[in-house]
Amino acid sequence: QVQLVESGGGLVQAGGSLRLSCAPSGRTFSSYAMGWFRQAPGKEREFVAAISRSGGATYYADSVKGRVTISRAGAKNTVTLQMNSLKPEDTAVYYCAAGAHVGATAEQFGSWGQGTQVTVSP
Repeated sequence: QVQLVESGGGLVQAGGSLRLSCAPSGRTFSSYAMGWFRQAPGKEREFVAAISRSGGATYYADSVKGRVTISRAGAKNTVTLQMNSLKPEDTAVYYCAAGAHVGATAEQFGSWGQGTQVTVSP
């Protein structure tokens, strides 16, 4: 399994932007499909976005489509989640995940980061 380190969360006003990053610890992500999930208080973890191993295919939840972009780049294939036009309902802990195949369900990802808090104020 690969270890994942997330960064970039924080507090932002509605309409603002945040950029989350997920970097591997000790090895590259190049052989993994990557995803972002989020979990709000009292709610189940939900899919946000995913990107294939090559970066050629991306997938988004309907709730964030058009506002969020997932990408991967660099020597270690660091994965970023650019979030624009943020809404209070985007408030959650965001988790980076790595898996053998890209998908939109948590079960498809075997490695998870610790999570980073995103809070969007009205």
